[in-house]
Amino acid sequence: MSDTTVQAVPGEVAAPNGGDVADYAALLKPRVMFLVVFTALVGLVAAPGSMHPVLAIAALACIAVGAGASGALNMWYDADIDARMARTASRPVPQGAVTPQEALAFGSVLAVGSVLCLGLMANWVAAGLLALTIGFYLFVYTMWLKRSTPQNIVIGGAAGAVPPMIGWAAATGSVSLEPFVLFLIIFIWTPPHFWALALIRARDYERAGVPMLPVTHGGDETRRQILIYSLILAPLGMAPTVLGFGGMLYSVVAAILGALFVVFAVDCYRTREGEAAERAAKNLFAFSVLYLFLLFAVLLVEQGFGATGGVSPLSWSL
Repeated sequence: MSDTTVQAVPGEVAAPNGGDVADYAALLKPRVMFLVVFTALVGLVAAPGSMHPVLAIAALACIAVGAGASGALNMWYDADIDARMARTASRPVPQGAVTPQEALAFGSVLAVGSVLCLGLMANWVAAGLLALTIGFYLFVYTMWLKRSTPQNIVIGGAAGAVPPMIGWAAATGSVSLEPFVLFLIIFIWTPPHFWALALIRARDYERAGVPMLPVTHGGDETRRQILIYSLILAPLGMAPTVLGFGGMLYSVVAAILGALFVVFAVDCYRTREGEAAERAAKNLFAFSVLYLFLLFAVLLVEQGFGATGGVSPLSWSL
């Protein structure tokens, strides 16, 4: 954040004061971008066939830029909400480092550019999926679901689950059952992950007027839903092994991680009072991040080294 940034009054967007490179980088939501690129890489590496490494890197860069564009457009539209939440009040737009108009222009240029470049350098199936993801995140989740229904993160989570399909499509020009299974894993993982955070930040969401599940239905119902989704996620994480693109290592790791996810979800479900309840929600949130990273990392290692007998799509011959 630039040194001249003026602190925004809670609930208000500060007057613009000119942003620097760090402010525009923050618009891209780098941590979300990393997860998007990582899961897209797994989809690309798990795909059959071959892809020149230069084109693969270019495709991943386009996906990263598209993810960043989604973040910038989200911050443009949600500036009013972000200003009222402690977790997001320091973002560039509510701080006044970047104007909403600048965030809109920045995000729009990146969105169009990333889709066109991916289409030209990889194929238009992957580009179409990227465009669909950006559009869904902006128009369906940000503009509609987030402010209107406690199921916002359930339906809207589809946008964050598409990257493995984009990576697969970039390598093959098509989409099949395998990347769809990776989509489903992230899709089912998203609600317990974000609802654990929502339990911790319930007052923040209530102050901002965002109808997250803990705000509309209370903590007990949120914990029940978290447990239900966790019980679905644990066996679903084994699906790559069943379909043959997850090997023995993946099978063991997925089983252990799935069981631990349920253990943390049960602890969150049972612990409902005071600091212990907040600690249980924090533990589940932290483990959920580790769960997805390790699950996809093992799949990436297996596919990258041919542990499942498949062919890596990265062709290193010139």
